[in-house]
Amino acid sequence: MKYNTQTIRNIGISAHIDAGKTTLTERILFYTQRIHAIHDVKGKDGVGATMDYMELEKERGITITSAATNIEWKNFEINIIDTPGHVDFTIEVERSLRVLDGAILVLCAVGGVQSQSITVDHQMARYNVPCLAFINKCDRSGANPDRVIGQLKEKLGHNAVAAQIPIGLESHIDGIIDLVSMKAIYFDGEYGETLRVEDIPGPMMDIAAEKREVLVDAAAMFSDELTEAALEENIPEDVLISAIRRGVLQRKLTPVFLGSAYKNKGVQLLLDAVTHLLPCPADVQNHATDMDKPDEKVVLTHNADDPLVSLAFKLEDGQYGQLTYIRVYQGSMSKGTVAMNVRTGKKVKIGRLVRMHANLMEDIETIPAGHIGALFGIDCASGDTFVAPELNLTMTAMFVPEPVISLAIKPKDNKSQINMSKALNRFTKEDPTFKTYVSDETGDTIISGMGELHLEVYVERMRREYNAIVETGQPNVAYRETISQLAAFDYVHKKQTGGSGQFGRVAGFIEPLTDEEFCFENKVTGGSIPTHFIPSCEKGFKNCIVKGPLMGYPIFGVKVVLNDGAFHSVDSSDNAFQAAARGGFLQAYPKALPEIHEPVMKVVVETPTDFQGSVMGSLNQRRGLIVSAQDEGTFSLIEAQIPLAEMFGYSTVLRSMTQGQGQFTMEFLKYKKAPQAVVDELVKKIKSAK
Repeated sequence: MKYNTQTIRNIGISAHIDAGKTTLTERILFYTQRIHAIHDVKGKDGVGATMDYMELEKERGITITSAATNIEWKNFEINIIDTPGHVDFTIEVERSLRVLDGAILVLCAVGGVQSQSITVDHQMARYNVPCLAFINKCDRSGANPDRVIGQLKEKLGHNAVAAQIPIGLESHIDGIIDLVSMKAIYFDGEYGETLRVEDIPGPMMDIAAEKREVLVDAAAMFSDELTEAALEENIPEDVLISAIRRGVLQRKLTPVFLGSAYKNKGVQLLLDAVTHLLPCPADVQNHATDMDKPDEKVVLTHNADDPLVSLAFKLEDGQYGQLTYIRVYQGSMSKGTVAMNVRTGKKVKIGRLVRMHANLMEDIETIPAGHIGALFGIDCASGDTFVAPELNLTMTAMFVPEPVISLAIKPKDNKSQINMSKALNRFTKEDPTFKTYVSDETGDTIISGMGELHLEVYVERMRREYNAIVETGQPNVAYRETISQLAAFDYVHKKQTGGSGQFGRVAGFIEPLTDEEFCFENKVTGGSIPTHFIPSCEKGFKNCIVKGPLMGYPIFGVKVVLNDGAFHSVDSSDNAFQAAARGGFLQAYPKALPEIHEPVMKVVVETPTDFQGSVMGSLNQRRGLIVSAQDEGTFSLIEAQIPLAEMFGYSTVLRSMTQGQGQFTMEFLKYKKAPQAVVDELVKKIKSAK
């Protein structure tokens, strides 16, 4: 195949949950003859959509992982990535948009611009991705494309303009009027595969002329030639298309297309729009950073003969080893050649190269500039740059949001334990937003992610793919013990069991400390404890703060002052003084009025202003102290201090309260005395656990 950069399109299909992304991709695959039968997303016929190839995706009818495919349409080669809509799998959208040149923003004709549409739009803006809008589900009752175009302007700030209008709506949608060619197009045949082009019906002529004028006015901003042609009232199609394309490439114009993927209407025209209006790799300027001169940006050439620069944007562990999805920006990656991983500095030999079609693979010899492919047998991380050995360039990796929710997981038996650790190793490598660690204080294995659905899917995948049966629960909160007043100790440790015994006496006091975890002060005078035994005393005290006598939590904020003691010339030893120190600490601790402290988090909530009152109410209910609330136009920022124990499950509560638009970040702030009710609850829990 002759590679021509001008005829390549790399596009993503992004939208809110249930806007019809996967159904649209299924129709695109059918019309480009990549598949020969259409299947439903929910898998009612037991097959399911091509791009939702995981069992879990078919059952739930949602997309969990982004899937790549490539098609040919009218001599254009299009690489498509179908991305998830749920905010929990936001990293899949993030990393796809990082490597794509253009995108289709799918909107529901009834729902319009929804919360996740806003998130996806932010992500497109972050990577400067030009997009077209496609209003899907025009066959549903309540469909109103004009309202959706209004929302695109108001909520997302797009310069949105209709490129098509529907002939009929809801259950009566018969066809589409194309405002560029000024023709009516009908979709005949069982699957709408035959296009019938006719003149615009008489009653619709006026509205079509009016809408076309709006389209021409918007596009004329980007082309003097179009302005002149409009004045002469003779506008060639190609002049109008090139003006719209210029506006799209600058992200200053969003042409809106419409149809119903489920009812097989409008999809072929959208494919034409992708080839006419979205950028080819050469239209997008990509940069790399020179590692030798970090301040300098290097512009990449998109030329297949130049030295290689490519980015690994997604990893999958499959039955044949690690599969690395890669986008080549410059040069070409060929079988048998050598590339260098800039992060590790290691050279790797390129083995098997494949082109992906959902979970099916097609072996290829080379991935030229501007293409997306995958390679096997290379150990790397998501976001690594691979270059020709003579270059020292790196590309910026994608933005990775911090996890907001955690769960404690416990394997049921030893076999599950082994399988669980295999699964966790794989999932953390594949998904940068999924993190896992073992808590030092509680010993729990904690998994963290972007939402409850995110973690639920991974727990389910452990069970299905690894046969690891795990139980989940809330992670234990890391409480602390401390003391609230000064208390003295005077303790003698002695043991006599024939032969040399053990003897050591320590005296002094413990007192609260505000700015440190532990402090030891030696005020022993007159040699009542020899100097070489002082470190043993300190070690004995230090061992006591690991697990407090009150409830077994670590102790912090204690100062120990040692001011007297006694020793025996034969029976005193390091062990004897360690034991004496432990005894002294346990003697003084109950007298120092110990108390339980809980971790308090700094929580910042971002919510639409309409929901500010109810969000503040929900924070107060969680024992929160509101520090500040600022209006940022349409959004409000609320900062609060809330105990960690009250924050479990909050992401779900916040989303349901703000129609999915609210989000929050949380970081540790300080420890604070826990109320008596919380302490009583803890005592009850510890008793029942015992």
